[in-house]
Amino acid sequence: MKDFGYTIASAREAFLSGTLTPERLFEHYQRRIAEQNGTLNAYRSVDFSYADHGRDASILAGIPYALKDNMLVGGTIATAGSKILERYVSAYDSTVYAKLRSGGAQLLGKTNMDEFAMGSSGENSAYGVVRNPWDTDRVPGGSSAGSAAAVAADLCVFSLGSDTGGSIRQPAAMCGVVGLKPTYGRVSRHGLMAMASSLDQIGPFTKTVEDAALVLGAIAGPDPLDSTTVPHDVPDYVAEMNGDMTGVRVGVPKEYFGEGLSAEVRERVEGGIRALERAGAEIVEVSLPHSAYALAVYYIVQPSEVSANLARYDGIRYGHSASDADTLLEVYTKSRAQGFGPEPLRRIMLGTYALSAGYFDAYYLRAQKVRALIRQDFDRAFERVDVIVGPTSPTVAFKIGEKSDDPLAMYLSDIYTVPVNLAGVPALSVPCGLGAASGLPVGFHIIGDMFREGMVLRVARHIEHAVRESSEHTH
Repeated sequence: MKDFGYTIASAREAFLSGTLTPERLFEHYQRRIAEQNGTLNAYRSVDFSYADHGRDASILAGIPYALKDNMLVGGTIATAGSKILERYVSAYDSTVYAKLRSGGAQLLGKTNMDEFAMGSSGENSAYGVVRNPWDTDRVPGGSSAGSAAAVAADLCVFSLGSDTGGSIRQPAAMCGVVGLKPTYGRVSRHGLMAMASSLDQIGPFTKTVEDAALVLGAIAGPDPLDSTTVPHDVPDYVAEMNGDMTGVRVGVPKEYFGEGLSAEVRERVEGGIRALERAGAEIVEVSLPHSAYALAVYYIVQPSEVSANLARYDGIRYGHSASDADTLLEVYTKSRAQGFGPEPLRRIMLGTYALSAGYFDAYYLRAQKVRALIRQDFDRAFERVDVIVGPTSPTVAFKIGEKSDDPLAMYLSDIYTVPVNLAGVPALSVPCGLGAASGLPVGFHIIGDMFREGMVLRVARHIEHAVRESSEHTH
């Protein structure tokens, strides 16, 4: 497997031993970005400088990281990958950025992304395609494409992304890094540009499971500025991660190993399941019968919320405003037509149709009813098991342009990740080796019950150890 350079733990060790200073580490990453970003296009902007926020304030003090460009940093441009916001300057800080800054973490830059977080490949940004560090002819996954590619290429120690239907976990799988989507309400969305408000959640990309536990601990918790956050204490995720697998019940859904799953992904994921069994876990077959409807439900609920959230970009209040408009209606229509790319326009139209008079009951209301059934499937499964596992993505990273002309084929990339967002439960993708045919990373998907991120991290830690041991034996 790849050597990913500095982790949070190794950087802290170097700081404490005096062999490295936070300033030098920051400069190291600035050089790496200057050398490689021209090829990868992972960063959208890198106009941030080192600032001493209080070096020993937390475990993340002095650690360089990146933010997806839909999270606000006051006084700086946030584009969400769209031309409609190319000159928009944030008026305030997102809560996740404020928390990381107060802990002394160092922001290197904002990462490129599919426009308004709509996409599964990193090809939908108004600022160019993001490329996969493992093979620059392939996609890194999306929509948090730049955040995943930046961690995989060691252009930062960790990054944050947002996950609405798999946009952290799917690119983490394709780039061979750890990607965690917390429980809905575990991390504040204040200062995250809304795409689909009942689905969006912020989470970390890291090089190790331990780093994911550390970053989650830093950004999680209730926020008075976000009424959807839950007033639960934040546990010690590192302590919870370090338990053994004895007696842990691991559910394997029969629905996740059917048609469409590539042979090399299946082989690696089944190898991961066997490794958990050898470590003492009990493997239990479970059923998620409504998972077959998850994509259909998602592509009604999500575009409906998109059409409402993106209505604010009208050419009047902020963002791009058409200069060739003669009437108020033309300001609206031309500003939106010029500012939005094909994928946001497609989803706005789908959502507006689903919410329109005469179709609301037939589409949106019915989708919300099936969403409740998907949530009940998970509730029933978690009465029998501690986690549910399977593949993160049905394939390894595909070639740039391979699915661009077929939106439905692209949407199928999220078939395993979408149900998690509809149910609001936490999930993580951890690398489980390289595909035998392609030599590209395969992601192992671990889903937990509400607020049981610690158990998800514990299982991920054992997969990480199994892959490391297998790699050492191979060499």
